[in-house]
Amino acid sequence: MTHLTEEELIEHYYSKGGGTASRHLEGCAECAEAYAALRSDLAQMMPAEPPTRDASYGEQVWTSIASTLPVYHSSRKHWMRIGLWRGLSYAALCALLVAGAFFAGRQWERGRQPGKAEIPPSQTRQGVILVVLSDHLDRTERLLVELKHVDAGSAEMVSPLRDEARSLLAANGACRRNAAQIGDPALGTALDRLNPLLIEVANQPESMSRATLARLQNEINANGLLFEVRVLRSRIPDHKSAAASQLNGGTI
Repeated sequence: MTHLTEEELIEHYYSKGGGTASRHLEGCAECAEAYAALRSDLAQMMPAEPPTRDASYGEQVWTSIASTLPVYHSSRKHWMRIGLWRGLSYAALCALLVAGAFFAGRQWERGRQPGKAEIPPSQTRQGVILVVLSDHLDRTERLLVELKHVDAGSAEMVSPLRDEARSLLAANGACRRNAAQIGDPALGTALDRLNPLLIEVANQPESMSRATLARLQNEINANGLLFEVRVLRSRIPDHKSAAASQLNGGTI
């Protein structure tokens, strides 16, 4: 049996009984004897009473230590010695110097800033067209690559391709007009050849027959459409460089 420690007996004494210690003391004679001795010792301890103090106690303490403390002399502040108006004039002068330095810095910074190029609206529109065409060719290339490797019996693969083809078909007409605006007939011809393929893929059911898939893959390989799209997509940066060259000739 594990006996109670002295700390547990003391805690039990001040907690006025109860708990697991009480149950242990009822069944353990050795701990009960130790607890009785501890209780007898604690009962003989009388708490010390603090001495009474009257209202003049604080004054008595101060009188006893006042002679040992140095004498304190208050000093006037420096700004009051030089005068209130002189201090205000110094503050106004500092504020004026700061404001002047700030204005001069702003003028110097404004003089160092280069003039902003005025971009004509036509060049801005051409930049937007190039971004749209680049995104359209990138999506078209991914569609053709996935179409070459898709399993005809997998609805999970065919259905997303059909949805993507419908989205590309809706944008292909606008991109064909954009190709004409930037003067790229090769790009317009490729988009024209792409249109029938997008129409057929967009109108496929949930699952595509193996014969239809084989025919579409043969068309992609025979026509070299995927290779042509990759080549045309790589030419978009050339159009962007030409547009940038025109922009450098603008007004500064």
